[in-house]
Amino acid sequence: MVSHMPKPRKMLNNCSTPHIQSLMQLISTQSKPTVAKWAVDYAERILLPLWNKYSPTDNRPRLSLEAARATIAGTIKWNTGLNTAVQACNKASNDAEDTPAPRAAARAIAQCSSAIHSASHSIGLALYGALAVAYDELGVNAPWQELTARAEEECGNMLSALQAVAVENEPKPCKTGWEC
Repeated sequence: MVSHMPKPRKMLNNCSTPHIQSLMQLISTQSKPTVAKWAVDYAERILLPLWNKYSPTDNRPRLSLEAARATIAGTIKWNTGLNTAVQACNKASNDAEDTPAPRAAARAIAQCSSAIHSASHSIGLALYGALAVAYDELGVNAPWQELTARAEEECGNMLSALQAVAVENEPKPCKTGWEC
């Protein structure tokens, strides 16, 4: 009898974990530009190098982050460049279907890039990005319990990074409407 390994998951699927709940609560108190900048900064620092390790010649995730920065700065708009870059980054994720770490990294980068359009997309950093880090470090065949433990640790790093840039009593907190 041949035993088959389960197909690797594309993302974390539990928004009720303490780290993700803490992220969601803090995100909800911040403005869309603060959230978007944090998400793009984190993705650029942690996930883009992970993507580049597997796909060094594919620049779609980098271009998505660059377009997000330009949108945050007000030099381009969602419908005149960022949307196209985010779609291309999602396509890069789909193209990496057989390699879970970069697939999740590219999906997280796309979500982070679109956070200036909808701040609730920033939770994709945790749901996809934390799992990308866990897959990269532990491998896709690691037990799910170990993968989720490493992903939760990474969510803690994400929370610390957001806490470092969070604005106390920030005016105009973003509307999130969490659907997870």
